[in-house]
Amino acid sequence: MAEALALIDYGAGNLHSVYNALMAAGAHHVTVTAEPGIVRGAQRIVLPGVGSYKACMEGLSAPDGLIEALEERVLDDGVPFLGICVGMQLLATRGVEHGITEGLDWIPGEVKPIERTDPAIKVPHMGWNDVLQARHHDGSELIEEGEAYFLHSYHFQPDDGHHVAAMTDHGGGLVAAVARDNMLGVQFHPEKSQGYGLALLERFLDWKPS
Repeated sequence: MAEALALIDYGAGNLHSVYNALMAAGAHHVTVTAEPGIVRGAQRIVLPGVGSYKACMEGLSAPDGLIEALEERVLDDGVPFLGICVGMQLLATRGVEHGITEGLDWIPGEVKPIERTDPAIKVPHMGWNDVLQARHHDGSELIEEGEAYFLHSYHFQPDDGHHVAAMTDHGGGLVAAVARDNMLGVQFHPEKSQGYGLALLERFLDWKPS
């Protein structure tokens, strides 16, 4: 039986592109859902996200029981989890976009605006950029060095540097990926990162966290 993967639909993700990328990477049974019962049966979970931190967290909180089902499956049962872009940022304790918004707090830290340290640096950080490994924690083995596509104005600053799985440089270091136990979050868009992104999704689909 094909392994069930839940792609979370909370009105804030680039679902069509992510779905297609997962299928191209070898997934066989992807369900686009916000149903807690389906999430509880999933063997892998992907949380996309596009837009503001506040709007995404409000969207994720809207379906009754969805966050509770995610916490049960990811935190308690330890199924492999991938957060993409704002879906990665929601792992933080809080975000400050449009006021303070409490996040999932699965990887303690804060999502803050990218600071312009150089007038030549543009915000949002948009386009292709290097992904540099920082192998400190479970999950970081999924990250390989290469180039990925980014589009964001805010960035995740984890409280514990051991949760940083990769960095990129945009007028200074920005966290490109975070990892903890069975969780991986990437700031870049695998679905827009061509061969590099598909290879990452292939590794995620094969990932068996210890």
